[in-house]
Amino acid sequence: MSRIVAWSLHLPGDRPATGLADGRTLAVGGATPPERARDLLGRKGLLYKEPATLLALCAVHRALGLPAGHRPAVEVDPGVAVVACGNLGNVATVAEVTRTVAAEGGRAVSPLAAPNASSNVVASTVALWFGFGGPNLMICTGATAGLDGLAMAALLLRGRRARRVVVVGAEPADEVASAIHAAGEYGHPLRAGAACVILEPDQPDQPDQSDQPDRPDRPDRPDLAVPSDLTRDRRGVRLDVLATGADWPRTPELIIGPDGWDPAAHWGDGHGGQGVVSVALAAELLAGAESTRPDGIGVGCGPVGGPVRRALVRPASDGGGRG
Repeated sequence: MSRIVAWSLHLPGDRPATGLADGRTLAVGGATPPERARDLLGRKGLLYKEPATLLALCAVHRALGLPAGHRPAVEVDPGVAVVACGNLGNVATVAEVTRTVAAEGGRAVSPLAAPNASSNVVASTVALWFGFGGPNLMICTGATAGLDGLAMAALLLRGRRARRVVVVGAEPADEVASAIHAAGEYGHPLRAGAACVILEPDQPDQPDQSDQPDRPDRPDRPDLAVPSDLTRDRRGVRLDVLATGADWPRTPELIIGPDGWDPAAHWGDGHGGQGVVSVALAAELLAGAESTRPDGIGVGCGPVGGPVRRALVRPASDGGGRG
């Protein structure tokens, strides 16, 4: 089990979440679309960044609580890992590069566009942008990629490969990605969006778990550097990703996903990023629920008619947290 210390939902367009089991309506909107990412991230460094990468950067920027329009001062922190989740983020670039090579040869491909053909481009760009110097991984495992990525993040924490893991899920909705998604018959149309969940070890008093040296205290650190303390909720929110195919130990009253209130049916399918979107939504609901759900909120992800992966998002039982 890991502790969620910060999260964000970055879903362009107004997306009211109505019909939740407790009758609440959660308004999700106001997120900048990828073509206006400069409003949030600043103007420099965005040339040739793809929509999925821009959405992921925006989601992480918001989860870190950074001010709009400014890029953080980069101070590489080897104790922070990145796990990005998505399946279709660069398929449009891969298709375009392939067409260009076939028609005009490899020399016709722009050296600025070519790196976007790497499947790891979202994770590596987030790591470079924010100075996260730990492991960076891209999870592309289909409809369960978001929860698979969160499980991988927990493994990195347990294995002391990082003391904090930034998990971001993002998908675009360009013509190529939408056509591939539609051919997969996932039941709901693909939508562009991203979400970020930041995890730390469950024991708040546990010393630094990274094998790498921690970043020293820097009282003179620039104001726009990545903050060291992210805890948004003193009560804390915990995450437990169940093994693939495992059923609920006890069925939660509120489930977000195919077994309950399904964001894909209301907002469109976040596909490989859906698991991160759903966990961030559950954390947001718990943070505003004043612990009225001691059993937490269930999250499920999976293809239509296929195996579902599940996770439990719960309030901290000890009422402790940090902050």
